[in-house]
Amino acid sequence: MTNIKELIITQPDDWHLHLRDGDMLNSVLPHSENHFGRAIIMPNLVPPVVTSQDAASYKARIENNLSKGSDFTPLMTLYLTEKTDAADVVNAHGSGLITAVKLYPAGATTNSDSGVKNIENVYGVLEAMSDAGVPLLMHGEVTNSEVDIFDREARFIETVLAPLRQRFPDLKMTMEHVTTKDGVDYVKSQDKNLAASLTTHHLIINRNHLLAGGIRPHYYCLPIAKREVHRLALVEAAISGDGRFFLGTDSAPHLAQDKESACGCAGVFSSINTMSCLAHVFEENNALDNLEGFASLNGPAYYGLPLNKKKIRLIKQDTAIEYPEQIDTPNGVVQVFTPGFAFHWSVEILS
Repeated sequence: MTNIKELIITQPDDWHLHLRDGDMLNSVLPHSENHFGRAIIMPNLVPPVVTSQDAASYKARIENNLSKGSDFTPLMTLYLTEKTDAADVVNAHGSGLITAVKLYPAGATTNSDSGVKNIENVYGVLEAMSDAGVPLLMHGEVTNSEVDIFDREARFIETVLAPLRQRFPDLKMTMEHVTTKDGVDYVKSQDKNLAASLTTHHLIINRNHLLAGGIRPHYYCLPIAKREVHRLALVEAAISGDGRFFLGTDSAPHLAQDKESACGCAGVFSSINTMSCLAHVFEENNALDNLEGFASLNGPAYYGLPLNKKKIRLIKQDTAIEYPEQIDTPNGVVQVFTPGFAFHWSVEILS
């Protein structure tokens, strides 16, 4: 453990965020704009954000819900389908409306039924994206029923990602919410056009937290938490200073009643306390000097964006600080991620 008690870093960004829509959007958005300058917004609404018109409408709804005076910037994405119009994608990116396109294998996670069933059917779109410099974000799992859920990421790398990398070497790709040592090692093996986002919760929990001593539905997420050896590989990547790894919380709110149902929803809501969680993890690994790179510098560098102008101050408190256990929405409560340790790092935005 270090003796650092205060840390001032560039304001962080969230490179993978679910804001949902309607009442849920209005309820969770303040917790992202409180700490983050920008966030890549996931497009898996119902119906999904497929066209540039969809993205423009969704962006307007987000901006209309921002607090007065907020400078939080939503970075929009399009949901890739086998009917996606390549020209629409290229034009939306060229105009600055979207930052990237998201690949969901059909059935991989929440609201992914419209995703890609046969990757070859989107080769034309991927080629156009490669030529135009449009990044591809990937939910990196196969969905074949015969593949064990804990092996889906490794199989995706072998059967989908590696062939895509060979076919489209100039296409900038991000493996989102990597959960395995396999994923970390693959990213490290590539020398260009591949990076990975890492979530707050996957740096902290393993599958025992979900399954040992009883099923804990609020730790259930997709990709599912893996063995401890994989969590340790993720932590090593996050704290390493390697610019190919950066923060993407994958904060994904669901009503508690839906998480706790007979077929519970996948997702962890962590945007509210992520920076306090990360400060704990990095301090525990004597790597606070690398927190700014992971949370604030690596993502903008990879996506070719300027750094945020604001700073945040993290202060180590002697007495544990409190975050709410849940947040209220008009339709019920959302459980906040509980990391299993006390919070001692407070967060303050500096102008």
